[in-house]
Formats: sequence, C-alpha cells, structure tokens
Amino acid sequence: MSEPQSTPPLEPQAVMEASARLRALLLEVKKVIVGQDLMLERMVVALLARGHILIEGVPGLAKTLAIKTLSEAIGASFKRVQFTPDLVPADLIGTRIYNPKEASFEVELGPIFANLILADEINRAPAKIQSALLEAMQERQVTIGHQTYKLPDPFLVLATQNPIESEGTYFLPEAQVDRFMFKVLLDYPAFYEEMTVVERVSGQFEPVREALSHEDLLALQHMADQVHVHPAVTEYAVRLTRATRDPGEAKLPELKKYISFGGSPRASVNLILGAKALAIVRGREYALPEDVRDLAPEVLRHRILLSYEALADEIKLEDLVAKIVAGVPLPKVHLGDPYRDTRPAAENPTA
Repeated sequence: MSEPQSTPPLEPQAVMEASARLRALLLEVKKVIVGQDLMLERMVVALLARGHILIEGVPGLAKTLAIKTLSEAIGASFKRVQFTPDLVPADLIGTRIYNPKEASFEVELGPIFANLILADEINRAPAKIQSALLEAMQERQVTIGHQTYKLPDPFLVLATQNPIESEGTYFLPEAQVDRFMFKVLLDYPAFYEEMTVVERVSGQFEPVREALSHEDLLALQHMADQVHVHPAVTEYAVRLTRATRDPGEAKLPELKKYISFGGSPRASVNLILGAKALAIVRGREYALPEDVRDLAPEVLRHRILLSYEALADEIKLEDLVAKIVAGVPLPKVHLGDPYRDTRPAAENPTA
C-alpha cells in the first residue's frame, strides 16, 4: 500500500505575491469605504477561510456598501436580503412554482444563490428563516422540496444586527450564532474619517476595478489551506477556547462565576482557520500565535454567555474576553524557524 503524499510547503515568494494582491484588493475597497480597517480585514480573512461574519453596529456605518464594494472588487455576485418578521423561507432560498402549460413544477431559486449575501438585520427574522439560513451557512446548500441545490463557491454570509433597537427582533439561536466565524463590532468613525465620508458621498465615488478574479480567489483559498500551523499554535488556540469554559485552567478562577457557557470546539477550529488566512494576508506561509491572539476577540465574543451574576455585577463581555486573552500566555515559536518549538522539553510533547 502506497503512503499518502504530503502537500509540499508553500513558497515564501508565492505567499508574498498573494499578500500583495490582497493588499491591492483592500485598497480598491478603500476607494469607497473610509476607515473600518478591522471589518475589511476580517471580511478578507473570512473569504479565504470560507467563514461567515456577524457585524453589530448602528445604522449608517457602511456595512452594506462595504460588502457590495468587496463583491465588485472580486467580480462576485452580491445579493442583499432585508430580514423582517413576515419573511418566509421561500423568500430566501426559493420555491417550487407550478407551470400549468407543462403540468409540472419548476424551481425558482432565491437570493441566497450568490457569492456574497448581506443578511441585513438578521435578528428580525423568525425561526423558520433562521433554520433555512443555518443549512445554507453550514452545509453550503439549500433544500427546496425534495431537491438539494449547491450554493455558489465562494459563499460568504455577512449578517448585521442593530444593537440599539429591540422592538420586533428575535434572539438568534446559539446554534446560529456559533456558525459565524467572526463577530465584528463597529463604532463611529473618527472626525477626519467622517469628514472624508461626507466629501466622498457629496461627490462621486472612484470606480472600483476587479482586483481578484474568481479563479484567483479559489487559488488563494487553497493556499490558505496549506499554511503551516505549529502544534504550539494549535495548543494556544485550544487553551484560549477552553479558558472560556473553565477560566481556572488559565489561572483565572475568579471569572468562572461570570460565565454560563463558553466556546465550543468550533471556536478552536475557527481560530486556526482564521489564523491561516490571516498569515496569507500578512505575507507568511506559517501561522504565528499572534495571529490567533489578534483574531480571538472576534472569534470568542459571540460564543460566551454571561451568567446572571455577571449581569448583576455589570461585567462587560469585552472586558471578560480581554482578561481571558491576556491570561493565556503566548507560546514562543521561533520567528526564524516557524517549525521549531522553543518550549522546554518537559512542556513540549513533540520533543
């Protein structure tokens, strides 16, 4: 029996060229979008890692415009769905329509069949819509009648929710929230950023050119799959996630009373997948612990459920996540040789 062939390591020059192309992509998007650097970077990382993003922010922060501009810069199809309480699954995924001439049913595909989907105000949709979207996000397919239809590749759901309005909204199921790779919080722009926004809107946007083709994006996704991850980096991601379930493991027992539920193993997986994609964006063929640490707030914040005691003590979720990230020490992986672990032999299971 022949042994399976190992994937050859990535060439540093190829990764640097990929990083340059991704920076060019971000520059194209920034012709229209002012500021919001974190959101834009996370959108690119999610594209490479095949994840989805939940964005929380007040209206008017260019969430819709950002994903529409990104779709133009990668030559992808884009659909916006405004979620409302009276929406039904057929409005999202499509339905079967009876054709009397042919005496048969025909399938009319819904707006979910696009590369980039903006699920605007996702928390306004009832349970049936959430379940339909859940299959699309997790399985990348939808079921209409007895037929299953594959969604386009790439496929990214960018969902938004308004934090200042609660009338006519529904709590997102935990299973739904857990399917999002990132939850990004948006704040108001700085003074000069807002000045630039006003100037651009009152004038005319510079046209956005296609910086990446469909084939280029698929190749970059494949490149992200091949990024090397040292066991110490994987261990760090798992320790971060486990610390949200049992802070005592990170020597933070005082936080345990504030957490009802922590992140599932999907959080650990998303930390590593995101770190691999972020390494490509940063021009490296290997992931570092710093990549995991930088993504930790966006990966963990929507996977932690605060206890009643935390609410009574007015503990903020962001502060809790920051304490957990600060409490889990960063492993030392030698920069000159990412394949070598510098931990002592007693702590290094690969030694």
